[in-house]
Amino acid sequence: MCCNENIKERIKGSVQQSSLDLSEISGMKFFDPHVHMTSRTTDDYQAMADAGIVALIEPAFWLGQPRTGVDSFTDYYSSLIGWERFRSSQFGIKHYCTIGLNSREANNEKLAEQVMEILPHFIFKEGVVGIGEIGFDDQTPAEEKYFRLQMELAKEAGLPVQIHTPHRDKKKGTTRSMDIALEQGLDPYSIIIDHNNEETVKEVLDRGFWAAFTIYPFTKMGNERMVEIVKQYGSERIMINSAADWGISDPLAVPKSAALMKRSGISLADIELVTYRNAITAFAQSGQIDEKDFEQVQPVDQGQKFASNSILRGGQQPRIDKNSIIIS
Repeated sequence: MCCNENIKERIKGSVQQSSLDLSEISGMKFFDPHVHMTSRTTDDYQAMADAGIVALIEPAFWLGQPRTGVDSFTDYYSSLIGWERFRSSQFGIKHYCTIGLNSREANNEKLAEQVMEILPHFIFKEGVVGIGEIGFDDQTPAEEKYFRLQMELAKEAGLPVQIHTPHRDKKKGTTRSMDIALEQGLDPYSIIIDHNNEETVKEVLDRGFWAAFTIYPFTKMGNERMVEIVKQYGSERIMINSAADWGISDPLAVPKSAALMKRSGISLADIELVTYRNAITAFAQSGQIDEKDFEQVQPVDQGQKFASNSILRGGQQPRIDKNSIIIS
């Protein structure tokens, strides 16, 4: 759901890449409010922790191929509030998630009806900070039907909504998403509109919604373009994320963007807002986020287990001190 590779942009981007020295932002803390860690490795978790990412939000999303039964949704949602939350903690990163039926799979109406029945069993669980990611893909009637139903569920639960804007006809889909949110009686301040670009940002901000940007290689939004957006629009109600998933993506997109912003002369106060503070403010409306949980470096004990399983394999020694880099 988060992948949409554009070949022309990929070719163009491949000749414009440059290295960034993350030591430039050493000591800064980051919050990635959209990253699909189910599809990432433990090495990614370690790299994220080392780069200063202290918390993240994992939205429920499409897994790359259609699911064929509601039980697979049950197991997936359970993993977001269970195993993945535990796995993240083993690297000192606070894990939150949003739960929802993604737009692509909303088109399987028989299965979508069953998913809607189980959603209420998950949205009140610990660590669930919103309904998401939901919205449009092909902008079909079925997508709109389940989009509206899930926004109604969010309104009843008092939860923020994380909206996926479509890759095709993005401007139209973004405007339509906001129109529907208002028709459903939701407060724009409780809605995070994701995957914005230069075409959509002004309207999103003007209408009072949160504007999230995905820094995703060759598509969506690049680091340099993001710098220009912050220079033009400032940092109010703007946040960035990696949306890293099973596609060609970068779980370090947030700290790398911060380094480029700093190099480009953007103030540390603005950088902190778009890479850390704004995500906390937006999703804390769920009542589930307490910054004290990650503002201090937490001890890491990889000897812990979840359901009798650990992240260690075959005699591996637990890493207690996250600053230790010796591999035996």
